Amino acid sequence: MAAAPVSAAPVWSVDPRTGKPREQVAVEATAEEVDREVRRAYATRPALADRTARAALLRTAADLLDESGAYVIEAADAETALGPVRLTGELARTTAQLRAFADVVDEGAFLDVRIDHADGDRTPPWPDLRRWKVPLGVVAVYSASNFPFAFSVPGGDTASALAAGCPVVVKAHPDHPATSEICAATLRRAAERVGLPEDVVVLVHGFEAGVELVKHPLVAGAGFTGSVRGGRALFDAAAARPTPIPFHGELGSLNPVVITEAAAAERPEGLGAGLAGSMTLGEGQFCTKPGFVLVPDGDAGDSLLTALTTAVSETEPGVMLDHRMRDAFVAGVRERAELPGVAAPITPGPGGDHTVSAGYLTVPAGRLAAEGPHDLLLEECFGPVTVVARYGSDAEIGAVLARLPGNLTATLHLAEGEAEDADSGAARLLAELTPLAGRVLVNGWPTGVAVAPAQQHGGPYPASTSTSTSVGATAIERWLRPVTYQSTPPALLPPELRDDNPAGLPRRVDGRAEAGTAP
Repeated sequence: MAAAPVSAAPVWSVDPRTGKPREQVAVEATAEEVDREVRRAYATRPALADRTARAALLRTAADLLDESGAYVIEAADAETALGPVRLTGELARTTAQLRAFADVVDEGAFLDVRIDHADGDRTPPWPDLRRWKVPLGVVAVYSASNFPFAFSVPGGDTASALAAGCPVVVKAHPDHPATSEICAATLRRAAERVGLPEDVVVLVHGFEAGVELVKHPLVAGAGFTGSVRGGRALFDAAAARPTPIPFHGELGSLNPVVITEAAAAERPEGLGAGLAGSMTLGEGQFCTKPGFVLVPDGDAGDSLLTALTTAVSETEPGVMLDHRMRDAFVAGVRERAELPGVAAPITPGPGGDHTVSAGYLTVPAGRLAAEGPHDLLLEECFGPVTVVARYGSDAEIGAVLARLPGNLTATLHLAEGEAEDADSGAARLLAELTPLAGRVLVNGWPTGVAVAPAQQHGGPYPASTSTSTSVGATAIERWLRPVTYQSTPPALLPPELRDDNPAGLPRRVDGRAEAGTAP
């Protein structure tokens, strides 16, 4: 007797404010379905070779998302509880990012064209060499839970991959499947509108689909934003393939902050309020949340913590992205608070059946200077909590910083006089923080990542699995590889590499930079 067919697992949209299912959105993709979707995306590569069409796709996608803003924001809020104000800003950032990558495509500098003409007078002689960058192929994108737009279906990984000329297969995050479906349909509609195949973007659901995706032989690279555990498993799978592929993962970050004694004495109220606002923003679910802060012992540090206590006490309980994360937050805080020497001036934890309350923990910095059970405090705890380590000397700061893992950000708060004096010790502290993170801030807070050409959103492991950025113009470099043509007849060269430069690209010829004429 033949076995009954196994029905596909349903994918439900869930309201995090109640924990109740809202609607069935889709079904989880089987291995066969993942294979089909990847092959559909793979078939669109020739069409994406047209840079003009790629730029048009990105701008049209931004326009369509803006036009449907109210609808897509309502869907995202229903699934994430992030609120319309936060989501409106995130959608604006997402569409601006799409348009920024369209500008990158138009300019063409990302192709990094370099031409060295043959030179027989050199020893040894040079042949004619022409180098540029070409797209990797199909890119797998793994959506983030905490940014349903900016780091999910229409987010930076997708935008940069399409800008590079790579089709995208997105693995939807289970916390916002309905939003993912809406955004994917919008991108596909944009592709159709500009004359590209809609399969330049396809969407799959399900945990096993994500595993199958990173293993698929036609997938040439992957971008991931999520947990250390999940990201490391996919990273290992990408490396273990018969043909390994680049895996650009953002996994976790503590985002340490150092506050000097002079800074704490100069503006304790402002620093306490600023820290509270940053650590509780979005219920502490930002990847750049300041999760570990070095504050001086003594009166200045005490005043700062008084201000922090006041500000955190005024924060209302909030809803996290899902109940699993809520339970992990509650358990993680409890485990940390039970360590010897750890105090909880405001105890973070459950605020109700579906909410959490913000708080912070304190610990003497000396307990973190050597390996032991307090190492747990040096791991990210996702949610509205931070760890304040009280230090008594510069030596204690250095000892603790030397034990921190890699981070997305590291922050230094200085007094006015320290910031203006190169010999104040500020330069030394900045030098100690620099190896820890991809973005180093002075007198600011790390939440909020500007989508700018000079941005670096990535850092030493476990913050990310590569040295690349996932935000800003150079994020496109993740999905390209260099190719050099040697002694190739001009008629056989890509137009971008010919001497007459019909595409008007910026390039470097025989060592000299040439400005482009492309729009």
